Order: sequence, then structure tokens, then C-alpha cells
Amino acid sequence: MRRRTFLAGAAGVSASVLAGCLGSGAPGDHDVGMAANAFEPPTYEATVGETVVWGNNGSRSHSVTAYEGGIPEAAEYFASGGFESERAARDGYWNGEGVVYAGETYEHTFDVPGEYQYFCVPHERAGMVGRIVVTE
Repeated sequence: MRRRTFLAGAAGVSASVLAGCLGSGAPGDHDVGMAANAFEPPTYEATVGETVVWGNNGSRSHSVTAYEGGIPEAAEYFASGGFESERAARDGYWNGEGVVYAGETYEHTFDVPGEYQYFCVPHERAGMVGRIVVTE
């Protein structure tokens, strides 16, 4: 086999493997993907009673953490790790709680219509924020 032919073939295989590792953000066993510093899609539409599943299809550890002031008044607070407040979720993440590791999922059922804003604790400053819009 010629060297140039071999290298071209190897590059194609490497690119395919790398793309699989990084994740495409396309839903598979989840509704919202977590890759690099983004939720994919950044806004997800759900209906009352629907369970939304986030899946970490990247290689970094993430969290799903609601902004306390960014959820409907009657809604239950949500965060990976089952925390009851934003402060507890932020503190807990840095203690190894509420972490969604590569290949893992987190899910939450939305029972109140409205807009829910959330973020990833370690990647918030990088712009990893998302929104769930729940309709009846």
C-alpha cells in the first residue's frame, strides 16, 4: 500500500472516531445533549408532565442546575444531585455531588407550565446555559 493512500484512509477513520467521541449533540437516549460548553439544543420545548432527559455526550463533567429566580413560582426546584436550592447545588458540585459524568444522564419531570432557565455549574462562565419552555 502506498504511504499517501494509507495516510488518507487513516485520517478518515480518525476523524470518524473523534466525531463519535465528541458527540454530535443529536438526541439519542436523551432530549438535551451536553457537549463541550453547551446544551444542545439550548432551548427545548416540553409539555406539562413530560420528563426531559439530559445526556452527557462529551468528555467533560457537567451539571444541570436551575436558576432559582429562573423558574415559575409554583415549580419545584431541580438540579442534578437532587438539591433543593441553587446554593446547595453550586456547593455540592464542587464536593463531587450532582455531577453528570460522560455517558450519564439526568432527568426531571416538569409539572408546571412556564419557562425554566438552567446552567452547568463548572461551565456557566463559558456560557453553558439552557432553557426549557413547558406548555400545557
